[in-house]
Amino acid sequence: MSNISLLVCVLLPVGLVVAAAFGQQNESPQTQPSTTPAEKNPQVVMETSMGQIVIELYPDKAPVTVENFLRYVDEKHYDGTIFHRVIKRFMIQGGGYTQDMRDKETHAPIKNEAANGLKNKRGTLAMARTSEINSATDQFFINTQDNSFLDHGTRDYGYAVFGKVVEGMDVVDKIESVQTGAQDRPTKPVIIKSVTRK
Repeated sequence: MSNISLLVCVLLPVGLVVAAAFGQQNESPQTQPSTTPAEKNPQVVMETSMGQIVIELYPDKAPVTVENFLRYVDEKHYDGTIFHRVIKRFMIQGGGYTQDMRDKETHAPIKNEAANGLKNKRGTLAMARTSEINSATDQFFINTQDNSFLDHGTRDYGYAVFGKVVEGMDVVDKIESVQTGAQDRPTKPVIIKSVTRK
């Protein structure tokens, strides 16, 4: 199944997907955020079974999403979860399932902040959701290439970008390259050992 055809279907029991809904209008493009010396964005360290990834978060652009993500981080919700969906030349998705594919309990869904001007470019961190616009909870994905068709207004409301990998993109690339089986699940689990504030 192609990446784009995957996006227009909701993959049911395996969890939140990068799914597309139609009918929203475009907004003028904006640039990626830059950090000035006077302000420092929070960062998290994601220890995986394939190496360490450091992610910078953008609370100025996605305050609700960053607060939600850090709540799960502080609760150690992500510790021991897996990257349960890996698609080459697209993205790696995780945060919601244990190694035995048990769906972790979540907090209430959050507002979709995809209209914040951030783009789904290579290395960015975004929220996964179902076809329901405001359905994101704990699952996230890291774009492994520029995925402009996931941006707000491109063809649907879009997927909220709220951070970017600043160290360990080589680890992301290694995860992207693992062998996968049914439902794009790695045949050997890729474990998120921990996610902590830096």
